[in-house]
Amino acid sequence: MPKITPNLWFDTEAEDAASFYVSVFPNSRIVDVTRYTGAGPREAGTVMTVEFDLDGTRFVGINGGPEFTFDEAVSFEIECKDQEEIDYYWDRLTDGGSEGPCGWCKDRFGLSWQVVPTGMAELFADHDQSRAERAMTAMFGMKKLDIAALRSAADGVPAA
Repeated sequence: MPKITPNLWFDTEAEDAASFYVSVFPNSRIVDVTRYTGAGPREAGTVMTVEFDLDGTRFVGINGGPEFTFDEAVSFEIECKDQEEIDYYWDRLTDGGSEGPCGWCKDRFGLSWQVVPTGMAELFADHDQSRAERAMTAMFGMKKLDIAALRSAADGVPAA
């Protein structure tokens, strides 16, 4: 099976972004930095690519220029085991970024993330349709997801 590596296009911020992501995700590191030579479209010696690993997933950031920017058509989902983990990633990623609906946010570089609890898909696929509908309705009213509120809504218990 071929290895798939997400490549992220930046104007000039690939190294800053990689350093930021490595600081957010445990067990992460910058693997390699390559620089433009005299043959490149950018000044020789400036960063061309940064290869980094986020807890076992390899990424490459490329300083390709201002032609392309991120949008919500591509996002990265972070499945969190508990509310503490949701709060951690949400707070770190929205610092300098922005909050979106339903657990979506953008970081300071414009990259979209989905910060979700483990088991959320199963909650929305519950065989009891009214339970799933109540949970989904609650999610649509949230920015950062609140696990207890989602479960309470699914159970038909009013929010406190």
